Amino acid sequence: QVQLAESGGGLVQAGGSLRLSCAASGLTFSSSSVGWFRQAPGKAREFVARITSSGSTTYYADSVKGRFTISRDNAKNTGYLQMDSLKPEDTAVYYCAAGLFTYSTDYWGKGTLVTVSS
Repeated sequence: QVQLAESGGGLVQAGGSLRLSCAASGLTFSSSSVGWFRQAPGKAREFVARITSSGSTTYYADSVKGRFTISRDNAKNTGYLQMDSLKPEDTAVYYCAAGLFTYSTDYWGKGTLVTVSS
């Protein structure tokens, strides 16, 4: 059974930083892409960042480019999202997803809440 568990969310002031983790089990993590998505209250879920299985290529939404960094450690079966210069509009539940292909999202975690105060 595939499980993705996000952690690292919390309350932070604007301008601060958080690092989210996504621990994976039950799948061949090193062959899976990892994506981060977020959903703010009353809004649709949106793409944040993605990293290929090898970690060689990353993709970012324009809204987070230059502030967020996605990475992974295949030896630890864990993906990360480093979030710097946080803004109140980054407040959302953040989800990680693993995919069998670069742009697929076959498995989802339950999410972790990030709240950025002004």
